[in-house]
Amino acid sequence: MSFKRLDPEDISISAESVVAPLFSNGAKYLTSFHTSSNQVASSNGKFYFEVYHQDPNVAATSATAQVQFSIAYGHKTGAGSADYNSSETGKSPTSTIYGQYRNLVFGDEDTDFTFGTVASDDFYAISFDRARYKEKLLPGSFNLKLDSGNGVLHLTDNSKDTTAITFVDAGRVFEIVSGSNGAAYSGTGHTSANGSYGKFLPDVGVAIINAKALNASAGDGGLGASFTGTGDSAQNLQPFFGAISTGASGSIQSEETVSSNFVFVRVRNSEFNYSTNPSNITGSGELRHDVMINSPQAYITSVGLYNDSNDLLAIAKLSRPLLKDFTKEALIRIKLDY
Repeated sequence: MSFKRLDPEDISISAESVVAPLFSNGAKYLTSFHTSSNQVASSNGKFYFEVYHQDPNVAATSATAQVQFSIAYGHKTGAGSADYNSSETGKSPTSTIYGQYRNLVFGDEDTDFTFGTVASDDFYAISFDRARYKEKLLPGSFNLKLDSGNGVLHLTDNSKDTTAITFVDAGRVFEIVSGSNGAAYSGTGHTSANGSYGKFLPDVGVAIINAKALNASAGDGGLGASFTGTGDSAQNLQPFFGAISTGASGSIQSEETVSSNFVFVRVRNSEFNYSTNPSNITGSGELRHDVMINSPQAYITSVGLYNDSNDLLAIAKLSRPLLKDFTKEALIRIKLDY
């Protein structure tokens, strides 16, 4: 084993963005949306619906159906679902959802949701399954088609139209507008009279859809007025899921920043020509083979990276042994991803 200290110019650091489809089986687009009848009917169905890429209710696809995202409905005062009990008016699944996402997005219990310049007491939340992406979602890749039967609405984030990025406690935030691939449609009508269509938060994998904007007139593809009485939360979740399912078109991609250390190990002609294998030395301390005296040869099979305390930190294996003698030099590039 031989050692050589690396010089500062032997180490280079780089970072690159790796983009990948988010949905199951490496799919960028999702055209089939399903819910589980068991999950919808369970106690957590009062809070959210899980959305699958295959039907989990039939035997043929129940084993392979996977959750892609979940949808939820939140209301500031708890409207749209039944109270937990008669002594806690306004405390219901929808108020819990509102508070949950308010804490996630803003990091406090006092800030209300404002879409564009219009405040809204209720919203629909799309939360992409955390197992589907490693670090964050890719701005400009969010596309969702809603078909309520009263019109069609194409939604995207406005990341390509934004020159100054806004940040909240959950990270970057973009407005959701009528358009595609991160840009609003030209002309008017990419937002509603009730503000933008929502907020896209790529760093936490969430899209908050402005319910007030979706309750627009039929010509705008609206869902109609939200149910704000005391009853089942599904009375709002079912129409929203129906618009997603009928629209049958959604796309999103994930993004990951991969940082890399490149270490260049330079092997000069005068270096690393002798083997340090103990079997190459006789009991009297002489070289066992005469050829290693005048024309020594060695094979480089691995490169270890050590700290100043002589602790092995990483080891790189060569794809095949590299022949080394006094007539040869080598440059070995090691890439460390993290």
